[in-house]
Amino acid sequence: MTYRDSNGSVPGAGPRPGGGLDLQQLRTFLAVHRSGSFTAAAQLLRLSQPTVTTQIRSLERRLGHTLFDRLPRGVAPTGEANDLAARIAAPLDALEVVAGTGGADASAPPLPLRLAGPAEALHALVLPALAPMVEEGVRLRVRTGPADGLLDELRSGRHDLVLSTVRPRGRTLLAEPLVDEEFVLVASPSWSRRIHRDRLTRQGASALCAIPLVAYDDDLPLLRRYWRHVFGVRLTCAPAITVPDLRGVMTAVVNGAGVTVLPRYLCQDALDDGRLVTLLEPEEPPINTAYLVRRPGPAGHPHLEGVWKQLVAAASRC
Repeated sequence: MTYRDSNGSVPGAGPRPGGGLDLQQLRTFLAVHRSGSFTAAAQLLRLSQPTVTTQIRSLERRLGHTLFDRLPRGVAPTGEANDLAARIAAPLDALEVVAGTGGADASAPPLPLRLAGPAEALHALVLPALAPMVEEGVRLRVRTGPADGLLDELRSGRHDLVLSTVRPRGRTLLAEPLVDEEFVLVASPSWSRRIHRDRLTRQGASALCAIPLVAYDDDLPLLRRYWRHVFGVRLTCAPAITVPDLRGVMTAVVNGAGVTVLPRYLCQDALDDGRLVTLLEPEEPPINTAYLVRRPGPAGHPHLEGVWKQLVAAASRC
């Protein structure tokens, strides 16, 4: 957010007054810098947005320069803001860790950890890995949804951890690659016999022109990606069935609805027991990376680090 008067200077700015900087203002500044939004920072700090605005204005007057420029969505830090964040982040984070241990009732159980991600990956990968931690006292509140929306909610403090198939941009979130999803072209055994895999190998996508396609969206994102990566052509067909959950897509295909593309982790059991058949085994199948994403700074939940490590360890065994 910009606070310049008509000649481009910061209103009220002058020589920097003596004395140290206000820790609360610095804490608020760091929250805005990391979240990219005054609104998100207010939610994270449990302050009103006018309070956040007032504190940032006061800090700018004290420093004598602007810290944030307004964008259509959120704010962008100035060069001076980036320099300030680099200097204060580590000391403030260390102080938050110390202060956080004394501010709560040690006898009270921690609040549930708020975890979010795509329903299919949570079902197949995340919840099986975290279920044993419930006996250790971990409590979870799980939400599903599209990646972009969940990442925005993570920035604003509504989640503690997000599994995302989209890598977040910028420095407002920390992302670690967790697992590579391999996509496979599958059908039921009956459709596999009718398609003839040797014909599919010779003719490519043209061998599938008359086969019903099943997808989780009318845009066929996974199928389009597979067609482009493996066959080198653009998919123009309309789906026969759409189900907004890949588990539903798999159920339809297992029962003979047609052909689809699924992450291997989701359909491996069906492939192993013969309910599904892989139609092609390309040398370089299309893949997509899933990331574990959190806000920077000290962990806001006592079980966050443990859950993070548990998921990384489980992914290494996949």
